[in-house]
Amino acid sequence: MGEQNRKPVIERRAFVSKLLAAAPETLVITGLGSPSYDVFAAGDRPGNFYLWGAMGGAAAMGLGLALAQPQKAVLVVTGDGEQLMGIGALGTIGAKLPKNLTLVVLDNGHYGETGMQQSHSSLGTDLVAVSKGFGIKDSFSIWSESDYSQIAERIHARQGTTFAQVHITSDEPPRVLPPRDGVYVKNRFRAGLGFEPF
Repeated sequence: MGEQNRKPVIERRAFVSKLLAAAPETLVITGLGSPSYDVFAAGDRPGNFYLWGAMGGAAAMGLGLALAQPQKAVLVVTGDGEQLMGIGALGTIGAKLPKNLTLVVLDNGHYGETGMQQSHSSLGTDLVAVSKGFGIKDSFSIWSESDYSQIAERIHARQGTTFAQVHITSDEPPRVLPPRDGVYVKNRFRAGLGFEPF
C-alpha cells in the first residue's frame, strides 16, 4: 500500500505529549489552533510561545528564534493548513538550515479550524517532497506514535534542520486553551531567556 493510501493512526495529543516530555528544555513555537492546544495540554511553561491569529507564521518565527538562540533547541509544532499557508518560509529555512531547528507538522489532511475542509496535503501535495525541494534534506514522514523518538533524537543532537510530517487522525480532542494575552506570552517567553520585558 502506498503512503498516500495509508490510514493515519497517530493520536495528536498523545504524540505531542510524548515528544515534549522527551525534549523538556526545547523552546516551542506553536501554530494556530490545535497545535497550540496540544502543546498547552502537555504542560504550560515559559518556553512555549503560542501563536494566535498568525496563520502561516510559525515556521518563520521558529527560524528567527533558532538563529537568535543558536545554543537552544527550537521546535515548531504546527498543522498542515498553517504550514501550507506559510510554505514560502521553508525556502528561507532551506537557505539558512540552522542546526537547532525542528519543524513538526501535525497533518490530518484538513483545515481543522475552519470546518474540516480538505487541505492540499490530502489532495496530492507531498509536504516531505516540498520540504526536500526547499533544501531541507532531513525531511521525513511519521506514521507511528512510537516514532516521536526519531524527532526527539534530532532535537537533542542539533546537527541540522529537521522537517517531520506526522500523519495524525482527524479526531479532535477537547480544546485546552493556552493564554491568549500576547503581551503576557511574549514577556514570559523573554523572561525565560533572561531578557527584560518590552
